[in-house]
Amino acid sequence: MSWLSFLRKTDAEASPEPERLDVPLFPLGTVLMPDGLLSLKVFEQRYLDMAAACMRSNSPFGVCLIESGKEVGEVAIPHRVGTLAHIESGDMPQLGILMLKLRGGRRFRIVSHSAQASGLLTAQVELFAQAESTPLPAEHQGVLPLLRRVIAELGPEKVALPHHFGDASWVGYRLIEILPVQPLAKQKLLELDDPISRLEIIHTYLAQHHLVQ
Repeated sequence: MSWLSFLRKTDAEASPEPERLDVPLFPLGTVLMPDGLLSLKVFEQRYLDMAAACMRSNSPFGVCLIESGKEVGEVAIPHRVGTLAHIESGDMPQLGILMLKLRGGRRFRIVSHSAQASGLLTAQVELFAQAESTPLPAEHQGVLPLLRRVIAELGPEKVALPHHFGDASWVGYRLIEILPVQPLAKQKLLELDDPISRLEIIHTYLAQHHLVQ
């Protein structure tokens, strides 16, 4: 093997091509976090059909915060970074109303998207690398009493088991869910790649509002 071939091979191994998927999109006025739970009421025909197809194929759809537009009616423009939503359960308490329980999966970035005649957005997305476990730094351990207290009050219906209080990514995502901030602020935190940087921002906010020391 030549040196050029060796270097090309080494570079390819070090930087694998991102995984891509074709998924339907559900733009919402909220942000879904990895491992987060979301209850969703579905009644528009485009999303009823989408949910039925996803349940049949056991495949996810993409949840994105709306950048412009509304949840109902005309096609909304989504932010480019979102989260895969896996359907954990679905119930139809009355005809035409579907109640879904979703769990967040991997983050993704939209490469391209288009609208079908029904108004459903479909997209090719590029998945972020699977997050590795990052130990929660000692300087951020102070957020845990608050997080544990809130999770105990919310219960497993709102915060899925298992809990990973020693993992910086998991702790950061759960704190984002309970932060009393606008969805756009949560979106910006979702887009950050470094879990420690994300935690530093959250910890600073909580300290400024006297919620942690």
